[in-house]
Amino acid sequence: MLGLLIKPLRRVHPRADDFIQLMRLDRPIGTYLLLWPTLWALWLAAEGVPDLKNLVIFVLGVICMRAAGCVINDYADRNFDGHVSRTRQRPLATGRVTPREALILFAILVAISAVLVLFTNALTIKLAFGGIALATLYPFCKRFTFYPQVVLGAAFSWAIPMAFTAQAEALPAAMWLVFLANLIWTVAYDTEYAMCDREDDLRIGIKSTAILFGEADRAIIALLQGLTLVCLVLVGQRFDLGPFFYVGLGTMLLSFAWQHWLIREREPHACFNAFLSNHWSGLLVFIGLALDYWIR
Repeated sequence: MLGLLIKPLRRVHPRADDFIQLMRLDRPIGTYLLLWPTLWALWLAAEGVPDLKNLVIFVLGVICMRAAGCVINDYADRNFDGHVSRTRQRPLATGRVTPREALILFAILVAISAVLVLFTNALTIKLAFGGIALATLYPFCKRFTFYPQVVLGAAFSWAIPMAFTAQAEALPAAMWLVFLANLIWTVAYDTEYAMCDREDDLRIGIKSTAILFGEADRAIIALLQGLTLVCLVLVGQRFDLGPFFYVGLGTMLLSFAWQHWLIREREPHACFNAFLSNHWSGLLVFIGLALDYWIR
């Protein structure tokens, strides 16, 4: 889907590729990790048949807000990325995009997202302000707290209550189990991501849960993943879901086991591959959830 968007954009302007890289449209993993829990929420709120309008709004909103988050993240890290091996070629770090251009692009992406939300309802519009605040705050948290992954978890989970209010015009108590499951899961996979840069982050003074957890990182990731599964089992019970959903959770468990095999030596490239595999974890849960409602 994003590939179809990128190709015509690259033909628009010679510098288009710089802005594509800044928005990470060429690296859609973050979009997927934001999309799958959003679709979980839409399907749960609609009991398996979400409105087409809401589906379009939230898919486009996920793409725009993830891109906006990447832009403001690189703006915040523009003086640090050049000192980290994995990020030193990013457009802001190399000067191919200026800080002013990045802020303008961020404002445009947020404005597009805001227009999309206007097609929902008043409660969803109010919640959207919280999502924008979290997306803007997250990149700066790594300066003063070892828990930026928790803030990211809240930002990546904020579309869940928005999906419920857009689709069902309500915030049922069980929805917060979905929110909590995704927040905990996000902390787990973003810790895997932070493990890739741990040595560079220690050198330049950036904080993360990977640094905070130290030698206990793998054990704590396993604990967080276990809590994610417990929360999702409770979601299944509260929403009266059937066997396909639990099969989806079983495949998520298998994907978590695969990740632990990958990170066993804490080798950066393997940790990055473990992080990437979370795309499949979220997708498989969504497939199980969608099948469960479809069979009904």
